[in-house]
Amino acid sequence: MNSRLYLPIAALLAGTLACALPSPLSQSAVPTAVPTLAPITNTSTADAPATNVTTNILSSSEEQALIDLYTRVNPAVVSIQVSYGMQGSQGSGFLYDTEGHIVTNQHVVEGAEFIEVVFPSGMKTEGKVVGLDTDADLAVIKVEEVPEGVTPLPLADSDAVQVGQRAIAIGNPFGESGSMTLGIVSGKGRSLSDNRSGQTGSRFTSPDIIQTDAPINPGNSGGPLLNLTGEVIGINRAIATETGSGSGVGYAIPSNAVRQIVPFLIADGRFVYPFFGMSAAPELSLRSAEELGLAQATGVYVVSVNAGGPADQGGLRGDSATTRDVTYRGDGDLIVAIDGQPINVFEDLIAYINYNKRPGDAVILSVLRGTERVDLSITLGERPLE
Repeated sequence: MNSRLYLPIAALLAGTLACALPSPLSQSAVPTAVPTLAPITNTSTADAPATNVTTNILSSSEEQALIDLYTRVNPAVVSIQVSYGMQGSQGSGFLYDTEGHIVTNQHVVEGAEFIEVVFPSGMKTEGKVVGLDTDADLAVIKVEEVPEGVTPLPLADSDAVQVGQRAIAIGNPFGESGSMTLGIVSGKGRSLSDNRSGQTGSRFTSPDIIQTDAPINPGNSGGPLLNLTGEVIGINRAIATETGSGSGVGYAIPSNAVRQIVPFLIADGRFVYPFFGMSAAPELSLRSAEELGLAQATGVYVVSVNAGGPADQGGLRGDSATTRDVTYRGDGDLIVAIDGQPINVFEDLIAYINYNKRPGDAVILSVLRGTERVDLSITLGERPLE
């Protein structure tokens, strides 16, 4: 058995742990034209409106349910007009609470000199940024006045969302405010790179992203993705597209991330993520696990740990290859569980930390060292700001 394995990708630096890079697609999975992942803020009001043709066949009862949902929900979905000197862009958002807080994407409002919030009633008011989270691409802005009778949108439990259920997007695509599109939840547990890099230049990662085929386009950024009862299951963030606009695969920040992060943005202006301080290899294949001499192909293989960081202090071991060497020896720990919950892939680890733990909390990592199972207690630190 070969004791050294060449991995054709830089090491992943764990998201809540440090940062992550996407693992490579297998050759058979690579499309002839690789789509780009684009934020869905409309940067030009001159763009032509989207033409979304749905092939959904609706029963009369579902059709009426959608009409009722729109009537009830749309008043709380806002158009956000952002000014940067002589330039501008636009996005979407929704009323989060009765205090006038509105949730949108960080990339919609970052650097704005002036924010105009337009409600479907026609009311226009200035919005002030109260909190930004670059890592999750979330922002909260506040308005001093809300139209009479408009109520905040409730958040669903995104853990309960199922692939195949209806997904409804309402927002401001191409400046067409109050647009509603319909699809399904196409996938769960996806991951997206964050809007900033870690200390190694790798990207932090957002876990548990919801994938949808509900048509979303530039300008939908920050708007809600809803279930049939009108609860927010996600915040529309990005699309995978070959052209830079238009829908193909849509991605939404899960509502449980909103529930965890937004209260901190309102109270403190930012959200502090827990931090391990480690880097990990891409998702293991059967062949790579065999070449590394690992006992199984599921789990998170630790490439390195930051000297003096939480993982290092807790006794986690990385591969003995140098950090500049892409050839790994197979003597690092394989993380297989956290607090008794199985870890199959890297995103499982990130999601658990993001949505269940805070800096200063201790977790129990179960790792395989060769064939021996070892439990390590690690006290989480704070993710560095830079």
